[in-house]
Amino acid sequence: MICTLGFECKETCNISNIVAQNGEVCWETITNCVSYADSDQNINYWESVKRLGPVCDAIHLHFLSLTKGQFETQYASWFRWTSFPELFPEVFDALGSLPSTAVSLSLMKLTSCLERALGDAFLMIGKECPFLLRDLLASEELARVFGQPVMDVLRVFIGSPRGLNLRNVLWHGFASPQEIPPKYCSAMLLLTAGLGQLLESYCQQTKVTLAHRSFVTLTNLEDLIVFPDVTCKILSELEEVMKKSTFILKIMLPYWEIALMKFKARRFADCTILLLTQLEAGLRRVFATVNKCPDRLLTAESTTLYTTFDEILAKDLTDGQTNLLPLFLGEPAMEFLWDFLNCQEGPRVRDRLSHGEVNLPEFPKEAASQLLAFSVVLLLRFSDAAVLSAAKEDTAVRLLLTLAEGYHSRCHPVSRLKKQVLSCEESIRMWPLRPLREESCQDAARLEDTETNGCYSLITEIVEELCHHVPENHRVPSVCDDPPAEEWSLLLGALCSMRVSVLFCPRAVLEVLVVLRSIASHCQAVSSHVVTSLQLRHQQWEERTLRSRQRRNYLSMRASIRLLSPVLHLILLLTALELVNIHFVHRKTTDEYQQYLKFFKSVLQYSENLVTYTRPEKNKWRETISLTHAALMKIWTFTEKKQMLIHLSKKSTSKVIL
Repeated sequence: MICTLGFECKETCNISNIVAQNGEVCWETITNCVSYADSDQNINYWESVKRLGPVCDAIHLHFLSLTKGQFETQYASWFRWTSFPELFPEVFDALGSLPSTAVSLSLMKLTSCLERALGDAFLMIGKECPFLLRDLLASEELARVFGQPVMDVLRVFIGSPRGLNLRNVLWHGFASPQEIPPKYCSAMLLLTAGLGQLLESYCQQTKVTLAHRSFVTLTNLEDLIVFPDVTCKILSELEEVMKKSTFILKIMLPYWEIALMKFKARRFADCTILLLTQLEAGLRRVFATVNKCPDRLLTAESTTLYTTFDEILAKDLTDGQTNLLPLFLGEPAMEFLWDFLNCQEGPRVRDRLSHGEVNLPEFPKEAASQLLAFSVVLLLRFSDAAVLSAAKEDTAVRLLLTLAEGYHSRCHPVSRLKKQVLSCEESIRMWPLRPLREESCQDAARLEDTETNGCYSLITEIVEELCHHVPENHRVPSVCDDPPAEEWSLLLGALCSMRVSVLFCPRAVLEVLVVLRSIASHCQAVSSHVVTSLQLRHQQWEERTLRSRQRRNYLSMRASIRLLSPVLHLILLLTALELVNIHFVHRKTTDEYQQYLKFFKSVLQYSENLVTYTRPEKNKWRETISLTHAALMKIWTFTEKKQMLIHLSKKSTSKVIL
């Protein structure tokens, strides 16, 4: 359909019937080319592409006849409705360039920019913009703004698998550089300008103003930097490996070559776009091979579900069989791909780029560099022994291979919870509990009542129970240490360093992780409140600006805070232990699971109340003791019933140092 169908009709179309001298698009000429089935007014995509072929030819010849200055004079103002009008002169330059990769890259960037702009136009009327382009183009809202015939034209070009589907064919890595006719890039360029003209007319009539959504900032990139910056040496190595690795089809090699050129030119978004499409193309071939399903190695067909990253990285095939690619690639490679592409708290670079959500000129070098480094490792894996051996002679390459083998997820909820636990422990260790004068210490000690002592006893008993499930040779710290013993940091660090499988977590695991992460988040907030209150009150104490009642309140606050430290450490220990054993949740019956979830939600409620009570404006420090005693009783009761996940795992037979 892309390579042949639009060339079958040989009639000549007069450009004056398509574009007026002032650059205004004559939409009627274009929309009249869309063919419909007689019975139901559904688009006849096959016939529409044939009839649009001569129109696209005329548009392409028209743009080739213009100078850059003429193009900008005639059309630049009509691209301002998009959030990235600077892109379109670049697309114009690509139309006459020799490297055919430039047309493919331009179309990918143009369609993502257009999708973002159409979403902005949708939001002038609608409330929630559809995530998928096909749904956006089929929306009533855009039909009201631009007219249904115009939206049908766009659906022929980019909105349906039954049409040209240029956007998806390119973004999913199906098309080689030579397979995309430049005339379709020219047509999309003119259509975008024409949409700008229609939008201006609509805004003038309705008095509605178009507002652009802010670009998205890629999240958690700092956590994903595992490979060192790509050096010239690594780039040279990649250039050599590209020519020899079986991962790359020869017809796709130009994309890889241009990707490296773009990186050297500091065009990091361009580099990443090309890398992502080619990683998908290569992994699709591996997927079809290891799963023995050559029928899935299709070009983009209009009648068959074609294979994309969603299927390639899934747990199972569409027929229910296990996808063997994750086993073949191994957990480190799979977790890297999931971190960059799929995890909700990751950068999701493919989604962000393909939907026009990021500012291309500001795309971070770090993301492109990490993908390039990963590509070196992947290409070497599909190279013969001689190529791999020669590459390993380079120290930098050996380092990349070692880092790749040890990669573990940074963006999965499991990883984020580990980071939260360690961050909270570090925060508690930094509490500024400065010593008071002797008489003040005696006053503070008298404020520790029976309920406070009861809390300490419960904490001790619970920790003694939990200590049977910590790793071997790790000391369980005393709950009464002030300041907290260094062993807390070592113990929690050891627990959080244990590998927990993150691929394809079942729903129950993810539900528990949500609750545990909320608990850790509230513990962090309590710690922040403690630090703020201690610093302020201690300064006032030293400056003797506190009145008698305020001095007593300060001493009461210190007594409560001395209790909160071991309580928060206990909760962090409990959280970390349950995290390590999180996959044992599948052993619980439905009723046991509900009881388990109910218990941890009660711990969450306690942590939420602590956040409220310890706010500087609330200052309910004495009340935290009663709150804590009740929570500890629930924890102790639940622990006694042996209903934690730690009780479902194999109990440690090693002696724990107390």
